[in-house]
Amino acid sequence: MKPTSTRHSFLRSTVLALSSFSLHAAEPAAQAWPRVDQPLSIASDQAPKLGTGDFSVSVWARADAMDRVTGDLLSRYDTKKKRGFHLTLKSAPGATASQAGWRHLQFGIDDDKPSAWRDCGQPGKALFAFTMATHEGALYAGTCEPGAGDSGHVYRYEGGERWTDCGGLDGSNSVTALAAHDGALYAGTGKYRVAGSHLPESQNVKLGGHVFRYEGGTKWVDCGQLPDTEAVGGLVVFQGRLFASSLYKPAGFFRYEGGTKWTRLPDAIGPDYQTGEMGPRRVVSLTVHDGFLYASSYDGGRVYRFDGKAWTDCGQVGDSTNTQTYAFTSYEGRLHVATWRSGRVFRFEDVGRWTDTGRLGEELEVMGMMVHNGRFIAGTLPLAQVHTYDGDCKWSLWQRLDLTPDVEYRRAWTMAEHAGEVFCSTLPSGKVWAARHGRQVAWDHSLASGWHHIAAVKTATRLTLHVDGKQVAESTGFDASSWTLDSDAPLRLGAGMNGPFNGELRDLQIHRRVLPDAEIQTALTRKPDK
Repeated sequence: MKPTSTRHSFLRSTVLALSSFSLHAAEPAAQAWPRVDQPLSIASDQAPKLGTGDFSVSVWARADAMDRVTGDLLSRYDTKKKRGFHLTLKSAPGATASQAGWRHLQFGIDDDKPSAWRDCGQPGKALFAFTMATHEGALYAGTCEPGAGDSGHVYRYEGGERWTDCGGLDGSNSVTALAAHDGALYAGTGKYRVAGSHLPESQNVKLGGHVFRYEGGTKWVDCGQLPDTEAVGGLVVFQGRLFASSLYKPAGFFRYEGGTKWTRLPDAIGPDYQTGEMGPRRVVSLTVHDGFLYASSYDGGRVYRFDGKAWTDCGQVGDSTNTQTYAFTSYEGRLHVATWRSGRVFRFEDVGRWTDTGRLGEELEVMGMMVHNGRFIAGTLPLAQVHTYDGDCKWSLWQRLDLTPDVEYRRAWTMAEHAGEVFCSTLPSGKVWAARHGRQVAWDHSLASGWHHIAAVKTATRLTLHVDGKQVAESTGFDASSWTLDSDAPLRLGAGMNGPFNGELRDLQIHRRVLPDAEIQTALTRKPDK
């Protein structure tokens, strides 16, 4: 069968081109799938039956859009049974202050197999890891270390409970934000007001507000001070540029111009949550979704949207109980935001319209959020719990992480994924924890723009990922021989639990067997011309 392909627009001119797909069994016979102009959903009775057996995916993919993040190339996941698989190109902006990952390939399976959370130790003298991000194969944590003579550092995770000190920055008590941009890791600093977590105030009074670029070892290059800013609130890449915000008043929103130069951009304008008076409002956590930059705010329970030139007020999230919005994630292609003081997560429908997806136990605040291997999870205050979303506005407790006695607030602060696991930082123990739902393998490097051939292979004991003919990641030490992946869920091409792929897919094949290296190499000869 000769593959064909077309290009069509959908989702605000995002392009997805799908070849005629082939489902390959062990025998030569093949079934053709039609060309499509949008993400394709194949009913469960027509989708391949993978059961407990081996299978492989082979596809050419390109995702070059600069104003939106990528999502699932291929997904089949039953949210009720917590069963299925996905192949995704994952970015994770808006995990509180962090851009926790950027264009990382992931391949995962699950049959409702959650692990317990494991203790990954305390980076340095951390009160908590303020920010975490995975970059070029490593997990980094920026800490708040508020003691006299201490300051925020960045640490690299080495496995177990081991962390390597990558150095301090400007001497302020916290590294507040991390983001990868143009192949480098950037970090923002600040003096965190520890009393905001109902703890004794920091003895380190040095202000921050600088952004640094990591040069390896313990070397950091100062990329400038954000004007009138004592603490960086968030970092994110949008339209190919790096943006930053201010954690504390006065409000501030900035674009990086290179060197040490930052341009102050217009502030978001909204009502004061107490008086209703209109004025500049802080934007803190920053994310990218469907062609816009979205921002949370600590000056009221609102969300603001930036189109590259001006802000739009997206309205009050829930009722006036919510006076702050904290973090974002995209789940099934829909933007979700975390809140204080209702302890609820809300889904964005349109400007001025938010849907309540439920309260997380009896908690008051939702902080770090992540979609991990198909599961939507979120951390909370005051008990530092991690909850998972069960659908229909219901959440269930996965595990409580911080058991520090005699404190009012314990926080599950922020999250990131690394090496197939999800990590969560906690306050005030200062520890980082990790767990997995099912089994996932990841290539924790930013996939460059342009066409790439991607192959994912599942056996009973391992998962592997291949990019452009080379194996780049492999899982170890598990037995999935009894895990079944079949369910009533449809097979989705170009969409899934992480959202739309927002790119182009060609020559997608699913094989009910292990794809040998020779066939992966042969697929490289079919690179699309354009």
